[in-house]
Amino acid sequence: MLPSDTPLYNHPLPQIEQWLKNQGCQQDETSLHCWYIQKPHWEAELSLDIEQITVRYLNAGENGQDIQRAFKYSLSREDIEAAIFAGP
Repeated sequence: MLPSDTPLYNHPLPQIEQWLKNQGCQQDETSLHCWYIQKPHWEAELSLDIEQITVRYLNAGENGQDIQRAFKYSLSREDIEAAIFAGP
């Protein structure tokens, strides 16, 4: 694995997938670019899009609305990890 301060776009896809697995994410078997994670206080769907990772925190907003955020691959793996896995 490349150093954590390396931009995510420099990581090969298998390393990004392994990193997501190490964080507790599960890959969707039919839509391989989609991932799911469940934590004690929140759950989210992640999508590996062309230019960014899109995260949708399920039922996390007011009135049970989803909260969606996007993180460019130009950010470091460390920064993206801190932002996504801190939760909504």
